[in-house]
Amino acid sequence: MTTEISDDPRSELATFVASLSFDDVPDDAVTLIERAVLDTVGVTLAGSTTDTAQRVRSAVATTGGDTTLLGVDDSLPRSDAVFVNATAGHCLDFDDVALPVMDGHPSVPMVAPLLAVGEGRNATGEALIAAYAAGFETQHYVAQPISPTHYEDGWHATSTIGTFGTAAAVAHLLGLSAEEVAHAVNIAASMPAGLKRNFGSMTKPVHVGQAARSGTTAALLAAEGVTADASAVAGDRGFLDLYSSDEPDRDRFPVLGEEWALSTDGIDVKKYPCCYYTHAAIYGAAELSREHEIDPETIDAVRVTASRGAEDALHHADPSTGLEAKFSMEYVVARALVDGGVGLAAFDDDRVGDADVQAIRERVSFDVDPDLEYDSNAATIEVTTTAGAEYERTQERPPGTNAEPLSLEELQDKYRMCGERVDGFDAVESTLESLTDLRSVSDVSTVLAEF
Repeated sequence: MTTEISDDPRSELATFVASLSFDDVPDDAVTLIERAVLDTVGVTLAGSTTDTAQRVRSAVATTGGDTTLLGVDDSLPRSDAVFVNATAGHCLDFDDVALPVMDGHPSVPMVAPLLAVGEGRNATGEALIAAYAAGFETQHYVAQPISPTHYEDGWHATSTIGTFGTAAAVAHLLGLSAEEVAHAVNIAASMPAGLKRNFGSMTKPVHVGQAARSGTTAALLAAEGVTADASAVAGDRGFLDLYSSDEPDRDRFPVLGEEWALSTDGIDVKKYPCCYYTHAAIYGAAELSREHEIDPETIDAVRVTASRGAEDALHHADPSTGLEAKFSMEYVVARALVDGGVGLAAFDDDRVGDADVQAIRERVSFDVDPDLEYDSNAATIEVTTTAGAEYERTQERPPGTNAEPLSLEELQDKYRMCGERVDGFDAVESTLESLTDLRSVSDVSTVLAEF
């Protein structure tokens, strides 16, 4: 299907979302969505065990609902379950990204709402896939006129743009008309929030819970006949005007249904549970150490150069908590040089101060390469030893990109690793099988019953 550009982009978007069917979604995008849902559920399971997720559950403090919590033997009312599950999905910063699409994490604001609403409606896997596609393309559509300025200005795009994606995805799953979808998206325009200043704190994942709940609420309000101004997204003093310091470039609206962001830009899956801007540096440092058999005790100095986007996101040169360490180029590179990689345990609070890692971290300098695009993920690592040897490696891309994705085996192993973090969860393999072939699921509630 193709929805042509019209004089009213709000109408165009609503028509696309309302009319999209599973058969319209390109085959490669269907597979990508299945992988994204599997990965997001996995990181949500692991995230549910974190201190942040536990505190968020306690803060919600409601019981008696009928919506499944992932990783917890409990249920909550739908709105609260959406908030808690989506927050847990971002607690480890292990969820997928799509920087060219929307400068953030596309799946985590949408998957928890789709599972929650889908559970209540006994939705099929195909229905969830189509709804996800509608939400993903919506995020791309809304983000393009203000990207990357919106992110550079300090907004957490996963939360702000994700609110629109969630509203569209849930609206599609509810079967709303084009008019109702338009209201849902315009209602959502009054809800986006989330500051990059809170990166490295418990509040960052709460942004995602907030976006998931707000987007879901926007769609449910529209379903009940609540209306919004038709120009709240793209009109004068609407979202695009107010959330960007530059004039929005409305010529960048894509042709929905023809320019599939899922196919052209796709989704990058994280190999490491920390800010994506560090991944190329982690991989490059680990490979440099392995290739040259560098003894960490002989390292005299390390210099890392990366993009300005990396500098904007990575605030913590000397982290004291695991959350801060996820946003520390210095820490993760030191950890990679010492351990040969970075795993979940590297961000346990009691591991951040490991003496051998700290000894290297103090010798790491992090600079911006002015020749790199703002949101480039490339990094160069230079290591000098006490004996004067010099080693250098430039890593253009992180592992797990859409162009060079993790293998299915690697993705499934990541799911297993995440699921095994949950005490007493014995349905890792059965849920893995169902989610890997999501399109064949006849009722998502039967899968959720296993969590």
